[in-house]
Amino acid sequence: MPRYEFRCRACGDTFEVNRPMAHAGEPASCPQGHADTVKLLSTVAVTGRGGAGAPSAAPAAPAGGGCCGGGCCG
Repeated sequence: MPRYEFRCRACGDTFEVNRPMAHAGEPASCPQGHADTVKLLSTVAVTGRGGAGAPSAAPAAPAGGGCCGGGCCG
């Protein structure tokens, strides 16, 4: 289940709430009982199962910003 991070505007407390994605936009009360909270933009860590090590890196893009900026278009 996804975890969403909130900050209380009244007391400044930051807290997390686990809830289904279908309820992601619903407001959350802080643990101190205040209702004036805002959902924070959180970073996401994705981990895989099984293999050890990182996946192989994709080839580097050409210098200059890709196809239309890098001169590879003919």
